[in-house]
Amino acid sequence: MAWLLVDNSNTRTKFALGDAGGLLEARTWIPTAEISAAVLETKFAGWEFEGTLLCSVVPEKARILRDHLVKHGPVHPLTWKSAMGLEIDYPNPEQIGADRLANAIGVTARHGAPAIVIDFGTAVTFDVVSAGPAYCGGVIAPGLGAMQDYLGKRTALLPQIELEEPASAIGKSTVEAMRAGAVFGYRGLVREIVAKLRIEMGGNPVIVATGGDAGLIARGLPEIGAVDPDLTLEGLRLAALMNLA
Repeated sequence: MAWLLVDNSNTRTKFALGDAGGLLEARTWIPTAEISAAVLETKFAGWEFEGTLLCSVVPEKARILRDHLVKHGPVHPLTWKSAMGLEIDYPNPEQIGADRLANAIGVTARHGAPAIVIDFGTAVTFDVVSAGPAYCGGVIAPGLGAMQDYLGKRTALLPQIELEEPASAIGKSTVEAMRAGAVFGYRGLVREIVAKLRIEMGGNPVIVATGGDAGLIARGLPEIGAVDPDLTLEGLRLAALMNLA
């Protein structure tokens, strides 16, 4: 039995197939803004699955996805009420983003707990999982792409740039200066937040990064123990195993 795993985030929506044995090779994505019934009608030609695990932080797109995918079998939206294999230690659990729950499920299974997951997306989120294991909360900050776009759109002379490792902290051009500010500055943000979380958690949590900019930023942060690009999808696969099987 295979399930469709849907990670519906603000910028991109990722689709993958998974079963009890692991993630399968069938994967694709579309810009979230382009999701429509017509697009979905042609997207999964030839895909075979018996249910969908839907992780969404975009309610209007979640409705479109759910209405289309229910034709293929049951659709389970991931929420704090789902079976997850971990407890919730959070005063208002309905406020927890589904993607953050997926990351907590994935990190517990793949890397153990206690843990901190840093997800580099449109926003960068830091999710804390106690030794329980239990989801405890975390931090939300602007994503690296959002900070970069802000400069390009709100200033007259600063261009849009492609992010890559800066040659030095002293930029010798506008582009080099912006790259240094983005990459080195962002590493400083991550390092400070991780340090505060470690103090409050106690012990020595495993720190795992995922998301689009994880590889670039983690390269200069020895605090990050692993980069796991499939962490969210693996969390969704495990949630499907617990809620759809």
